Amino acid sequence: MRKVLVVVDMQNDFITGSLGTPEARAVVPRVAERIRGAMKEGRTLLFTQDTHAPDYLDTQEGRNLPVRHCIRNTPGWQLHEAVAPFAAETVEKSTFGSIALAEALERLAENGGANLDVELCGVCTDICVVSNALLIKAHLPEAFVHVDAACCAGVTPERHNAALEVMRACQIQVSPA
Repeated sequence: MRKVLVVVDMQNDFITGSLGTPEARAVVPRVAERIRGAMKEGRTLLFTQDTHAPDYLDTQEGRNLPVRHCIRNTPGWQLHEAVAPFAAETVEKSTFGSIALAEALERLAENGGANLDVELCGVCTDICVVSNALLIKAHLPEAFVHVDAACCAGVTPERHNAALEVMRACQIQVSPA
């Protein structure tokens, strides 16, 4: 079984920056600890980075979420200092979910992902974590996909919980917070 930990968007803008929340700040130590545990377990680590260009506000996403964030090569785009040292492999994504991430996992997969155990953690549960979990499950239907709820934070606690329910409904295992 190939085991992978996907760390979703643990970037400064989502933690302490323009879209930061107290909940996101609170999960940082748990995510860092989970990364260390995953390394001891021999899991492959993959990190995603929400990545936008300076014209972000002119994009569809920017018109719907008019807050400049994660502009490439800015401090807000950088991974948080608690997790950055572990990020050997990152996948940049221009929107919520990443087909490139699903394809990277597919390169590790056999038989529709039957040999894959993919765990996700990070922020925001209700936007990027859920989008990536659903893309992975759709792309690799036989993969065991699970989310560590205690290592995720949503835009609000209510939206975090709603996203966890959506993932459960789509056969993604959710560990308790």
